Amino acid sequence: MTILSVNKLKKQYGTKKSKNVNALDNVNFHIKKGEFVAIMGASGSGKTTLLNCIATIDTATEGSILLEDIDITKLKQKDCAEFRRNNLGFIFQDFHLLDHLTVEENIALALSINDVDSKIITQKVNNTAKQLGIEEILNKYPYETSGGQKQRCACARALITNPKLVLADEPTGALDSATSQMFLETLEDMNKKLKTTILMVTHDGYSASYANKVLVLKDGKIFTQIKKNDKSRSEFFDDILKVLGVLGGKNETIKTN
Repeated sequence: MTILSVNKLKKQYGTKKSKNVNALDNVNFHIKKGEFVAIMGASGSGKTTLLNCIATIDTATEGSILLEDIDITKLKQKDCAEFRRNNLGFIFQDFHLLDHLTVEENIALALSINDVDSKIITQKVNNTAKQLGIEEILNKYPYETSGGQKQRCACARALITNPKLVLADEPTGALDSATSQMFLETLEDMNKKLKTTILMVTHDGYSASYANKVLVLKDGKIFTQIKKNDKSRSEFFDDILKVLGVLGGKNETIKTN
């Protein structure tokens, strides 16, 4: 089942007096329910713009973005916040946790805002925290927890509303290598065990190797896509590095699998 469908997507910046810049130029791809997809590309390739369009933070110039049967590009501005609350989960590079709230309160925030019954909130928070292995720190404040625990808290907050799609924007960018690996393993568990559909923007090939599929952008277009299939993560990582090597060199033909 296709959960996200991006069709002929274009995003232009500029004015009548200045030349338009195509941040996204005829981008097409589909994500099935339960997939873990990474988007890679050099700075200026369009990956953040693409994520922002899917997140309804930015608006497309042309094309469509379908999340199941909802065309995001047709949403009115006043409806975007409600759409995000009901359909999307977010994991940010710098956690975006509130230090004056406990881990439990941070995870529950989205449900509290939507006036969900307190008993249901407690049950959902406890279940989600248990799935991510942070039930023992629910009463602590973010500043009392480690970097890895903060990211697990951020993951729990993203999952608490049962979103159709989780968007992760450079989630390992502020983490050391050990914490980064633990967090990526958490994302992998979310995908494999909880069947969470994840779209992650990253500049790092190692992070991307935890996904099932990698879309590589160049100059606002999809340069190629790399599928993991039955390969080991190590083999998939090697495939990603080969593509990135070509991307950084001269124009060459890449065979996609």
